[in-house]
Amino acid sequence: MRQDFLKGMRHGIPVMLGYLSVSFGFGINAVAAGLSVLQAVGISLTNLTSAGQVAGVTIIAAGGSLIEMAAAQFIINIRYSLMGFSLSGKLSSSFTTGHRLITSFGITDENFAIASVQPEPLTPSYLYGLELVGLLGWVLGTFLGAFAGNILPMRVTAAMGLMLYGMFIAIIIPPAKKDHRVLFVILLAAGLSVLIRYGFSFISAGTSVIVCAVLASVIGAVLFGHKEAAT
Repeated sequence: MRQDFLKGMRHGIPVMLGYLSVSFGFGINAVAAGLSVLQAVGISLTNLTSAGQVAGVTIIAAGGSLIEMAAAQFIINIRYSLMGFSLSGKLSSSFTTGHRLITSFGITDENFAIASVQPEPLTPSYLYGLELVGLLGWVLGTFLGAFAGNILPMRVTAAMGLMLYGMFIAIIIPPAKKDHRVLFVILLAAGLSVLIRYGFSFISAGTSVIVCAVLASVIGAVLFGHKEAAT
């Protein structure tokens, strides 16, 4: 158990280093939206999802409702359920229901990628080590960013707050360059966001996130779903 835990921690170090820089940007954005350092850290400690946290802070800053918050989080984070289903076939026999519930919290894109390529069955100790290191990096980066947001000049924090959006751009550009369908859905979602922002300004930020995500996904599925199935 100890060896598996340490192995997971070693594998999680690159994830932790990446999370430090990304969550630093989230911490700055959270403070800029009116949250305290403690509130920003609390969000990262209890909701380990970069896109979900950014959407959540946006809804909080706009005074959105709990229904908008729940719907946005469901749509943005439902992919983690699919990742969990995928990993379930790689779990060792020592995984009890309790272990499954606890480790499901830390299934992020990066942790999933690392865990899914392991040649041997995944043990609870391994996933605990992998997820713990990443969580520590995410929370620490959030704290440093939120703290820096309170003491650094406004121009500096505004520039550093772009780090998080840079990460999102870095995530979507590679698949968009390889597949025109992905590029179309991305541009469609961006266009819908601009349309709602300037043409339907009465729609709140939280509802806008939901509408753009759902409409772009549905239109993309209708236009390209049959082609994907054929391949």
